[in-house]
Amino acid sequence: MELRHLRYVVAIADNGSVSRAARSLRVAQSAISEQISDLEDEIGVALFDRTHRSIRLTLHGELFLLEARKTLAAAAAAVDIARRSQRGEVGQLRIGFFAGGIGTEFPEVIRAFRRAHPMVRLSLVEMPPAGQWKALIDGRIDIGLTRVLEPAYRNELCWESVREDHIVAILPQDHPLVPGPINLSDLAEEPFVLPSRETSPSVFDKVIELCREAGFTPRIASVSSVWSSVVLLVEAGVGIALLPLNLQKESTRDLAFCPLTAPNASIELVMAWPADRDSPLLQSLRELIRHHASNL
Repeated sequence: MELRHLRYVVAIADNGSVSRAARSLRVAQSAISEQISDLEDEIGVALFDRTHRSIRLTLHGELFLLEARKTLAAAAAAVDIARRSQRGEVGQLRIGFFAGGIGTEFPEVIRAFRRAHPMVRLSLVEMPPAGQWKALIDGRIDIGLTRVLEPAYRNELCWESVREDHIVAILPQDHPLVPGPINLSDLAEEPFVLPSRETSPSVFDKVIELCREAGFTPRIASVSSVWSSVVLLVEAGVGIALLPLNLQKESTRDLAFCPLTAPNASIELVMAWPADRDSPLLQSLRELIRHHASNL
């Protein structure tokens, strides 16, 4: 049984005769009659009572007709969904992000996307940068706001720079070098709190690189997995930190966020997505992200 069989049954029921059904479908009358006979033979039930002058549904045919209409409607809906998905109007997107990397306009990007695509189910998944790379490859998220990819991931993922985040020194407010700008060599004797390399390898490596360029290896007092925890440890007096400036940071009376004199004291925020799973939805979201890039 195929969809055309169902269409023929519906057409005969709606038109009241095989000849009129054939004209409406632009199919030969003999073809419709043959296909209906084949259908009845296949299912073992007579769907129509036939005389030389008329054709009408049997009781079994009336019940079959109800289900045939439902099936044809479902098939039409499936085609419509597929076409709307191709146009980027429906579907699902899972967005990975990390709290230390999103800015003031991130909520507006999400709201704007939902306004433009009300039929798309949008999920936000918070995870560290390195965790996003694995989640993208595994298919657990569709796009990530993350840091520059390590080489091992670059063949499977596409990525595009969103903005450069300035790296600042986070110091107690009463530190003698506040308010800066600060030459990194002046921090050589300080204990450092660093983000974990396991979760934020790009930032960890950048901090080590900046310190080495300034002529020293940082004395690591503690590591932590997220931006807010590193800041908390600095606030607790464990050490000082070098971190990308979080655009959502709340000013505190206890800490100062001081610029550095090093010309390369910055790191990229990037959006990344699987090379083999791009879609109109992802393209639309990337356009929004580009538009809001400076404050995302």
